[in-house]
Amino acid sequence: MDGMTVDEVVTELGKLLTGIDRLAVAFSGGVDSSLLLALATQALGPDRVLAVLGVSASLPEAERAAAHRVARHIGVPVVEVVTHEGERSEYRRNGPDRCYHCKDELFTRIGDDLAAHRVSAVAYGENADDARRPDRPGSRAATEHRVLRPLADLGLGKADVRRLARACALPVADKPAAPCLASRIPHFVEVTPRRLAQIERAEAALRELGFTDFRVRHHGDVARIELLPEELPRAVSSPVREAVHAAMLDAGFRFAAFDAAGIQSGAFTLPLVEARA
Repeated sequence: MDGMTVDEVVTELGKLLTGIDRLAVAFSGGVDSSLLLALATQALGPDRVLAVLGVSASLPEAERAAAHRVARHIGVPVVEVVTHEGERSEYRRNGPDRCYHCKDELFTRIGDDLAAHRVSAVAYGENADDARRPDRPGSRAATEHRVLRPLADLGLGKADVRRLARACALPVADKPAAPCLASRIPHFVEVTPRRLAQIERAEAALRELGFTDFRVRHHGDVARIELLPEELPRAVSSPVREAVHAAMLDAGFRFAAFDAAGIQSGAFTLPLVEARA
């Protein structure tokens, strides 16, 4: 699909969605699911597409509000589905398969809650690059629930997704990835509402301080802060350094540490699945 125009991709997507009367898109407000929502709306029409937002303690309130803004921009209604992954012992255990239990909960709730909306199929925004990664156990849940993954099926990788999102004038075209808050907790450390709230509060403070892409990893008393390398010099200079330290203390941590390696996707999961492989 490299180099294809939006119109060409919409045409191919329409072929993939043949026979689907109404499509629910598992929607987070990130660039992948936003592009899928926009393309599906063009392929099927706004009356035949629904955005479904899973809401739980692992979704920051800022991301929830931003997702609604993106859906309004696209012109598609949002249905919020409350998920209860925190009640699953396998999820709280926080093994490398945590995302499987989260996605299984989400797709189960979508199936249970959306009958009244006459939805005939569910799709989510996995792209072709994600499909090749070994640290995506959520894709197994999608397969088990027969959830469609049109972006991956069309061969659209992350670069294609961002290019097409810009062509569609989506406001999230250049938005950094925003994994759920539970991804900041080391595997086999229990996921709890308190830890999730600490992370959300700490990251909200970094956002208010003007940082654009970051993670606050939860190591008990220590907040390990991952930033873009180009933003690290500002972070360690006064008065920002003192403000960051105060924000971490306010979030409930005792210590704040900057990670010299910068921001790292899959920092906790990839080493475990690669060792297993």
